[in-house]
Amino acid sequence: MKNGEPNPDKELYRQLRSLPWEQLWREQAARFDQASPQERSKRVAVIRAVGVVFDESGAAAQKDEVRRWLVALLHDPCEKARRYAMAALPKIGSEPGDEAELISVLRRTSSEREKKFLGQTLEKVGGTATLEVMGRENPGFLPQSEQKILARLARGQNPSAIRPENILSHFAGLRLHLRGRRGLEGMVREEVEGHRKFRVAETGRGLVGITPVAPFSLADIYALRCFGTVGFVLGTVPASNEALASVIASELTRRILRAFTEGTVRYRLNFVSKGHQRSAVRLLAARIYALRPELLNDGHDVTWTVDIHPAGRGQCVELRPNMTPDPRFYYRKDDVPAASHPQLAACMARLAGGVEHEIVWDPFCGSGLELIERALLGGVQSIYGTDLSADAIAIARANFAAAKIMPVALNFFRGDFRDFARCEGLGPNSVTLIITNPPMGKRVIIDDLPRLMGDLFHVAAQALKPGGRLVFCNPLRTERPHPLLKLESRQVVDFGGFDCRMEKYLKMPK
Repeated sequence: MKNGEPNPDKELYRQLRSLPWEQLWREQAARFDQASPQERSKRVAVIRAVGVVFDESGAAAQKDEVRRWLVALLHDPCEKARRYAMAALPKIGSEPGDEAELISVLRRTSSEREKKFLGQTLEKVGGTATLEVMGRENPGFLPQSEQKILARLARGQNPSAIRPENILSHFAGLRLHLRGRRGLEGMVREEVEGHRKFRVAETGRGLVGITPVAPFSLADIYALRCFGTVGFVLGTVPASNEALASVIASELTRRILRAFTEGTVRYRLNFVSKGHQRSAVRLLAARIYALRPELLNDGHDVTWTVDIHPAGRGQCVELRPNMTPDPRFYYRKDDVPAASHPQLAACMARLAGGVEHEIVWDPFCGSGLELIERALLGGVQSIYGTDLSADAIAIARANFAAAKIMPVALNFFRGDFRDFARCEGLGPNSVTLIITNPPMGKRVIIDDLPRLMGDLFHVAAQALKPGGRLVFCNPLRTERPHPLLKLESRQVVDFGGFDCRMEKYLKMPK
């Protein structure tokens, strides 16, 4: 085939890939089976197409029939047909006897390319028998094959879990990075300063470094609500594979993982700000495994992530627990398209402060996060939420019910916030706090954003009691929005690609 000419194999695959499942299986696979050896070698793309199409839309009732067909093709005279069958088999789902079939092919072949494909397939379907062959016969698989098989077996036989209540007693010299939105570092710092088990060590862009001063648990860390993720700092090292592997496989890593993990430790590598780094991940994971075999690199449902952050001329390595779902926001049962991030809602609630018998209103309540976070701080008498969306009102009610905050009077209304006086309990001088993250036109279209913000200030000046507060995220640069509203604080926060101002106003007496 000359440069620039279409690849017949790829072109045939593209055509077959577009066929309905039934037609592909009953017509094209049958045609392949009945063809001459020469014709079969030209149509091996049907094997690949069957694997992909069945994986996406094939009939479950035909699974065994297709699997038997692929297993038989493992012994086809055409090597390419065998390789395509190897690649397709994991997509269909293997049975215990399929491993023995693959191993028998491995023992017969002398093709290094075929051995490579067999290794990739056995990574996905192999088990104890494959590991025994690897240890006894050295079949020349890629270095990561053993690690992948062990990780997959561990998922089923010894699944891991994080135990947030476990205590880490040996904490001398340990540092943790609390990462979150740029602009909220002050909130995170303030929250840490109120915790008796940690002290602030540094503050950076979107980062607050803390050190423990007493034995602690992950639950102690997650008692803080304003940060996004937490990472145990393993070290800052030169950007070399050996340096990274050494710090990740260190005794510090083992101590942290042993304290908080139950079951086999499986982790994933994440080169922050570099996108997919498959080759780098493969090489680094292999070296880590050589240094500490109990650490298994995996891409499925892992309990820990090793984040590798750029740090000057080196790289800062952090061990991050995958606490999913986030235990702090257990109440978040559903969401709306323009909902706040929970950490932002928590920061807004802290900024608002509180008074006794607080009466709180969110004019754009969405999924209710700001209202819930404020109620969790205590002292709230009544909650009011309004939104144009009936779905949002239903979701906010469900989330509030999941939060189990008692006793708080709940009042949710579907409607325009400008008509607040029509809602029973709302009216002039009726609330002590308005807290909201209004739509900003990024995910929900707003025809006239300046007018919307102006109306919010006007309504707040009416609805708030003297001394009441307005806390909201303002996408506009607003100065002196209303004679009765005095700006008390403003901080610029990264909203994921654009800056927004988190502001707090006080209503002044007339």
